Amino acid sequence: MTVKVSKKRRKVLFAASEVYPFAKSGGLADVAASLPKALSSEFEMRVIMPFYRSIDGLKYNIVPLDIFYTIPMNGKEYEVRLFGCSYGGITYYFVQSPVLSERAYLYGPPDHGYADNALRFAIFCRVIVKFLKEDGDFSVLHLNDWQTALAALLVKEDASIKTKTVYTIHNLAYQGIFPYHTLREIGLSERYYHMDALEFYGSISLMKAGIAYADCITTVSSEYAKEIQTKAFGFGLEGFLFYHRSKLSGILNGIDTDVFSPQTDPFIVYHYSAGNYTKKFENKKAYLKERGLKGQKKPLFIFIGRFTWQKGVDLLADVLERTAHLDMNIAILGEGETVYHQRLLRLVSKYRHIDLFFGYKETLSHRMYAAGDFLLMPSLYEPCGLNQMIAMRYGTLPVVHSVGGLKESVTPFESFSNHSTEGFGICFTEATADALYEAITEAVKLFRTARCKEINRHNMQCDFSWKQSAGKYAALYHKLERS
Repeated sequence: MTVKVSKKRRKVLFAASEVYPFAKSGGLADVAASLPKALSSEFEMRVIMPFYRSIDGLKYNIVPLDIFYTIPMNGKEYEVRLFGCSYGGITYYFVQSPVLSERAYLYGPPDHGYADNALRFAIFCRVIVKFLKEDGDFSVLHLNDWQTALAALLVKEDASIKTKTVYTIHNLAYQGIFPYHTLREIGLSERYYHMDALEFYGSISLMKAGIAYADCITTVSSEYAKEIQTKAFGFGLEGFLFYHRSKLSGILNGIDTDVFSPQTDPFIVYHYSAGNYTKKFENKKAYLKERGLKGQKKPLFIFIGRFTWQKGVDLLADVLERTAHLDMNIAILGEGETVYHQRLLRLVSKYRHIDLFFGYKETLSHRMYAAGDFLLMPSLYEPCGLNQMIAMRYGTLPVVHSVGGLKESVTPFESFSNHSTEGFGICFTEATADALYEAITEAVKLFRTARCKEINRHNMQCDFSWKQSAGKYAALYHKLERS
C-alpha cells in the first residue's frame, strides 16, 4: 500500500496598496483580491496592505497583532504596528502607521497626490521587507505597481533574503515620480541615482526599482507588454523596459466569477443567466426607474470608471451631445478630475438622456452591469481592463477602443461565432470622437437585431475567470523557486 505524502504548500506574500473590499480606487484592488484567492489552492497566500483610516476594522474583524516595528529613515523613526484578519480564506496583514494610514484619501485628492507619498509608501515597502525577513519562509514576494516597487530593490540588496520577487505593472502611467531630494527622505543612497536604477529625467521613478531589481516583471495583458516597449505607450520607460524584456511577460487579468455573477449577485434586483435572459430586462426597468431615465425600449449605454484622460473621458464628453438624437440613454458612474466632473454636469443639465452619479458606489456599479445594454470603454490606452469582462459576464455588450487588454479580450462582433470561446463586442481602432460616435451608432443599429441578444448570451458563457491566468502565475512562481 502506497501512502501519499502531501507536499507543503509554498508561502507567497502578495503586497498591494489597495485590496477589495477593504480599500479600492481602481482595478488593482479587484486583482489583489481575486488573484490570491485563485492561487490559494496551490500556494499559501498572504496579502499585506496599508491600514487606511477609511477601512472598517470592526466590519472585517481586523485585530491588532503583537508585531511592532520601528522604521528608521533619514534620521527619523516611524512607529508601525501590524493588524490582521482572515477574509475569504486568505490571511491579510494591515500596516498601520500615522504617516501612511491617517489620510482622507488613499493617494490624495482626485486632482493630485499627496506630496509625501514617496515617504508613505517607502514606510510600507520597508515593513513588507522586514516582515518578509523575520518570517523567513516565503518563497515568492509578489509586488504591485509603484507603491510597492521599492521593496524589490530592498530585497535584492539584502543577501540574507532568499525570497524571489515578482513585480506586476498595472498601469505604467503611474510611476511614482518624485524630486531628486526624495532619495534622502526615503533613506536611499545617491548611488541609486543613475539611469540603470531610479534616475528619471532629473527626478526619480520608484517604478524603476521594481523593473530593475525584481526577478520577474509581469504586466496585465500580453498586448500591453508589447505596447509599453514603444514610445506611444512607454511614458519614457520604453527603452528601460526593452532592456529588461527578457524578464517581462504579459498575463491577462481575470475576474472573480463568484463576485461577478448575475445568477447570485446580491446587489442586483433580479437574478438571471444566459438561459433565463429575460430577467436582464427587468433589471434594466428597475434601474431606469431608480435613476429617473425614460424609455425602456431604448438602448442603455453605461460608463463606469475614473474621470481621467486615460479613460477617454474627453472623447465621451465630445460625443454625448451628438447622441441626443439617437434615441438612447446613457448612465455614467465615476469620480476623478474636477474639470471632467464639471463638463459632464453641464451636459446632464442640458440633456435628459444622460444620468451622472459622481463618486464610486460598488453596489450601483453591479446594478448598472445588470441593466446595461452596452458598456462604453473609449480608453486611450488600457493595460487590461476588467469592466469589459464583467460587462460580458452580465450580458452587456462592450464598445471598446481596441488597445491593450481590450484588444486581447474583446473580438470584433463582425466575426461572431457561437462556437468560439472568445467574447465579442464593438471595436474601434482610432482614438477619436468620430470613431467613438460611429461605434455608438453601430451599437444602436445592432440593438434592434436578434443578433445582439445572441452575442450577449454567448458572452455570458465565456470563461473570464482567473483559471488560465492563475495557472500562468503558478508556473511563474514555481520557475522562480527553481532558479
